[in-house]
Amino acid sequence: MANRARPMTLLGARPRLAAMKPPRFSYHDPATVEEALGLLAAHGDAARVLAGGQSLMPMLNFRLARPGHVIDVNRVAALATVSAGPDSGLRIGALVRQRTLERSPLIRERCPMIGQAMPFVGHPQIRTRGTLGGSLAHADPAAELPAVMVALGARLALRSARGQRTVAAEDFFVAALTTALAPDELLTEVALPPWPARTGSSVQEVAIRLGDFALGGVAAALTLDAQGRVAGARVVCFGVGPRPLRAADAERSLVGGAPSAAALAEAGRLASTAVDPSDDIHASGAYRKRLAGVLTTRALAASLASAAARAA
Repeated sequence: MANRARPMTLLGARPRLAAMKPPRFSYHDPATVEEALGLLAAHGDAARVLAGGQSLMPMLNFRLARPGHVIDVNRVAALATVSAGPDSGLRIGALVRQRTLERSPLIRERCPMIGQAMPFVGHPQIRTRGTLGGSLAHADPAAELPAVMVALGARLALRSARGQRTVAAEDFFVAALTTALAPDELLTEVALPPWPARTGSSVQEVAIRLGDFALGGVAAALTLDAQGRVAGARVVCFGVGPRPLRAADAERSLVGGAPSAAALAEAGRLASTAVDPSDDIHASGAYRKRLAGVLTTRALAASLASAAARAA
């Protein structure tokens, strides 16, 4: 049955359960991207997109979100594909489950950093339902996947009834829970460039419990040239600011030089100076600032070991 619209309080709920926690909304389940875009064009700010539901459903239950319309895209099969890009990169649909990211041989071969991040993302039950696009569109500053996409130089396809545009991941995340998505746009696909030769990567974080959001974390990558010097570096901190933050000074300090222990430690120091986290009930800003530096050094050392192994 295509594009049903009916008032609901909880997905699948009967009218007699009207006292459940979520506010009332009209539920739509389009089967195609075009149907979903038509609904977004019609309802705009009054609509929220449901993919994995791992963020939206708690927000509905706590009434932090009160949409008039919920657009469930789970029947849109075109958004759930993983394929090789034309240049040995990757194209990943926004509806691809996080468990698929974790297990896909193609992703493991062509983008090891994603596989390194996945064990930190929630718990297996969450990753079974959670989606790549849902995590990116939610834009929690302590989430791993937004930082990984910035570190990888990903490009995000945003579609609406008006057309399509492509946005670099670094420009997509604006602030905490805020992205470049317009109210009538849908994130449909993530394009990743080819994994460079002699490149290693690492994702490091500290959390109160495994699966919790990070108190602080770093996604890093190092590319070595034929002489073993640093040809390229990416360092992205998360959980220490309102969005994923590239430590550009740390990256520049490494490129062209030998990846010595002292150079990696200096990059960690520069990453620490690049962030200005605030205090909260979980950790002080000073602790998070130190964490950014320590984890940067640690992630770069692991990236170096991985790059050297690939170059051997």
